[in-house]
Amino acid sequence: MKLRIWIGLALVVVAGAVALAAMNRAKIFAMIAHSRLPHIEPNRPVPWAQGPAAPAPGARPPNVVFILVDDMGFNDITFNGGGVAGGQVPTPNIDSIGRDGVAFANGYAGNATCAPSRAAIMTGRYPTRFGFEFTPAPVAFAKLVGTEAEPGAIFKPRFFHDRVKDMPPGSTDPTPTAVNTLSVPAGELTIAEVLKTRGYHTLHFGKWHLGGGAGSRPEAQGFDESLGFIAGGSMYLPENDPGTVNAKQAWDPIDRFLWPNLPYQVQYNGSPMFAPKGYMTDYLTDEAITSIKANKNRPFFMYFAPNAIHTPLQAAKADYDALPQIKDHRLRVYGAMVRNLDRNVGRILQSLKDEGLDQNTLVIFTSDNGGAGYIGLPDVNRPYRGFKSTFFEGGIHAPFFMRWPGAIAAGSRYPYPVGHIDIFATAAAAAGAPLPKDRVIDGVDLLPYLKGQSAGRPHQTLFWRSGQYKVVLDGDWKLQSNEARGKVWLYDLAADPTEQHDLAQAQPERVKALLAKLKAQDAQNAKPMWPSLLQGAVMVDKPGGVPQKAGDEYILWDN
Repeated sequence: MKLRIWIGLALVVVAGAVALAAMNRAKIFAMIAHSRLPHIEPNRPVPWAQGPAAPAPGARPPNVVFILVDDMGFNDITFNGGGVAGGQVPTPNIDSIGRDGVAFANGYAGNATCAPSRAAIMTGRYPTRFGFEFTPAPVAFAKLVGTEAEPGAIFKPRFFHDRVKDMPPGSTDPTPTAVNTLSVPAGELTIAEVLKTRGYHTLHFGKWHLGGGAGSRPEAQGFDESLGFIAGGSMYLPENDPGTVNAKQAWDPIDRFLWPNLPYQVQYNGSPMFAPKGYMTDYLTDEAITSIKANKNRPFFMYFAPNAIHTPLQAAKADYDALPQIKDHRLRVYGAMVRNLDRNVGRILQSLKDEGLDQNTLVIFTSDNGGAGYIGLPDVNRPYRGFKSTFFEGGIHAPFFMRWPGAIAAGSRYPYPVGHIDIFATAAAAAGAPLPKDRVIDGVDLLPYLKGQSAGRPHQTLFWRSGQYKVVLDGDWKLQSNEARGKVWLYDLAADPTEQHDLAQAQPERVKALLAKLKAQDAQNAKPMWPSLLQGAVMVDKPGGVPQKAGDEYILWDN
């Protein structure tokens, strides 16, 4: 009898422990994640290479400053008539690039998520051509996002455990750097490598997210100097730093993964990791300005890629305090991040002017994809439907500006669709560098179109793909095929730019023809370098944290 009692008590204790562990799963994962964070050394000065004391005689090619921000929505800047919180966070510095140059009314991201879009920019090619189809993410991330849904979600995500065995060697190790083995192939040619053939000094700041395998780090892909982080994100400040104000999204598994797993660190040319100095975007800008001064007497290419305004939502306290009129805490933190980013873009532009370089510098500004739904803010991509991860316009219709005084007329507005893939060829042409002849380059040089030397559309057709989710834009007709749902959407963007009226049922022959174009493009693509480990629903018309109901539109996204 006593034995049965003890066994019963033991079972109760075990059950209680299991239940307690289940209730505190996130805390347990956070503790494990913190224990695995890499060692980070104290801040140190960056030994920037110093250019010549005086410029070389004769004309020199233009500098190229490419500013790629992270997860900025079409409606996050005031240039487009909107802005955060109904325009309460002006973005005069970002706006000035479009005002003083050309604004692309229909500028498209290379993909609806971070890394494939960056790969398209760096190579001028569809990333599906070389198998870089999905955003590199730790297996633990895929498992969490693929097994946990928002409360009341109408579709439960899937984690494909059987595919883990097909991941590249080393990518599944339980270390923070294992994900860096998921890399753009070393044989791909970046715009930095092309510009170096013309004598450019090449600089990278901030987020890389194209892998850290052999030959794939920025300093192995054409960048003379790189200061930033190889993985897809970083903290802006330590979570408990008195200089930051945080906003967390408890419903979102992505957010729950980021807070314990992201370090606050940078590397310089592969050095040991060390702490930045202050708020991350401020720090990267401080160092970018130092490098502009160091390189003022030689042509340089600067790839400035801060993680702003990607989650985790962390604002500098001074920027948060400057927006008391915004009462919603999350929106205020987000607005403060946009305010900080705009100010730092202005500091870079002012530095170019101070050094007498602004008239001979091509400045390009865009976002890697549209604003994310998982931050819980509904207006980031207005007037477009959809969020990051969807190929609805909200996920890929990005802010996109170029400024080059004397070459691009101020106040220009270009109407035809262009893409991130065009940055490669445009920057190469500005520098007078020939394009490689040994591979397909999907982008085109936009300068003749902007100068009125070429008429018509730069692209008749553009493509996007993430696993079974595929999209073609042919002229003004856009077809999305979500094979996991067995559904297609067809829109005439000339008449319906915000995708309100699905014409798929009314125009079956056009659907058939566009599906054939997708099939033909698929035949040119490589097999993904690693499998998709998760599939989840992304709502089209509702951000995260908003109750879902049957009939709400969604796509199934693979990664």
